[in-house]
Amino acid sequence: MKKFPDNFWWGAATSGPQSEGRFNKQHANVFDYWYEIEPEAFYNHVGPDTASNFYNSYKEDIRLMKEIGLNSVRTSIQWTRLIDEFETASLNEDGVRFYNDVIDEFILQGITPMIALHHFDLPVELYNKYGGWESKHVTDLFAKFAGRCFELFGDRVKHWFTFNEPMVIVDGQYLYQFHYPKIVNGKKAVQVAYNINLASAKAIKVFRMMGLGEKGAKIGIILNLTPSYPSSTSEEDIKAGKIADLWRNQMFLDTAVHGAFPSELVKLLKKDKVIWESTPEEEKIIKDNTIDILGVNFYHPSRVKAPDISPDSLQDWMPDRYYDDYDMPGRRMNVDKGWEIFPKALYDIALNIRDNYQNIEWFVAENGMGVSREERFLNDEGVIEDDYRINFIKEHLEWLHKGIEEGSNCRGYHLWTPIDCWSWSNAYRNRYGFISNNIHTQVKTIKKSGYWFKKVAEQNALPDDRNGGV
Repeated sequence: MKKFPDNFWWGAATSGPQSEGRFNKQHANVFDYWYEIEPEAFYNHVGPDTASNFYNSYKEDIRLMKEIGLNSVRTSIQWTRLIDEFETASLNEDGVRFYNDVIDEFILQGITPMIALHHFDLPVELYNKYGGWESKHVTDLFAKFAGRCFELFGDRVKHWFTFNEPMVIVDGQYLYQFHYPKIVNGKKAVQVAYNINLASAKAIKVFRMMGLGEKGAKIGIILNLTPSYPSSTSEEDIKAGKIADLWRNQMFLDTAVHGAFPSELVKLLKKDKVIWESTPEEEKIIKDNTIDILGVNFYHPSRVKAPDISPDSLQDWMPDRYYDDYDMPGRRMNVDKGWEIFPKALYDIALNIRDNYQNIEWFVAENGMGVSREERFLNDEGVIEDDYRINFIKEHLEWLHKGIEEGSNCRGYHLWTPIDCWSWSNAYRNRYGFISNNIHTQVKTIKKSGYWFKKVAEQNALPDDRNGGV
């Protein structure tokens, strides 16, 4: 047995916009709106209107989560559900009732609720009116929204997270066109990255001013970390890997933990004349409001090499002018998703946090394997035999355990996701959950991985397969 620390979080993660459906929601977020205007951009034209029906079936869904042994679950509060008027942060009565009921149900079932405040779901009204995260005014509105959440739910929620994967907002909306509004503008992307860091710090400042930390609560951020592995030991490839890491990982990780942007990144952005607009007062807010706890989403590594085209070529500014992605020959893949499977990266992340980020308390906030057409693996009893997911989790837990043994302060492991959920423009093409969801009937069924994970959670240990496993 590979034992894990006492009180380890064995859980899973989802989000409001991906699970709840739009039922009784007064405002549209950017994805709601994108689906309204371009439904063909979504796999099989499936949008977020129903999602996994969590708004209506949360009690039954949470009972299923308890049945597979989860002791913690992360979800998010939708800004567009809780708030009626964004400038004043006035409350929507039904939104308040719903989130109170959800939080109470988690606690009743013995599951620790962990709450994120933003999961790619900016109110579209704030994008149309102000340019969304391009606007510093929106960072103030976000802090007001955060304050409402802390006031309403801070007596029961003890683990808060400002943003989920802010780097995806930057990449998807402003560089690589996989999230609405699909802009390609490097300078705007840099400013948005700065503004989201500022918004996170402002929300943390409100948390501190309200004294939630003195009442035993913690606040953090969820970052998707993709260690950048150079394709060779050449000086050029190593330099490419370093710059990729500065942009993809350190731009949010350094500010969250150390309260300042990496100096090498600032120097590079200044040289390229794309540096963000900032003030000393804002930089002090970022410096003074660092996180208590870090969530890490890890799915795949980042492999890079020196760019084929010189970064000094005449071209619009993009961060990847300094590196090209690299496909390692012989790599193992989740072909359905197009992502390399490389569990050792989780160990590398664990040691990086230990050595370079104050050994801050952290947990795996997402990890998982999206697979299409899982009905292929349905057995005669109606259970999906997802041994591939079990093996994926095992391998990652083995490397995570090694990192913990070597002193990394990891507190838990969360799979994405408890119940198959709606996945942005991919909709339900790939399934990730411990629990399957028939989106036509909303009948939910535990997969083989769910039963397996329950035993792991109960034993607080990864079984040694040489002794027969679980």
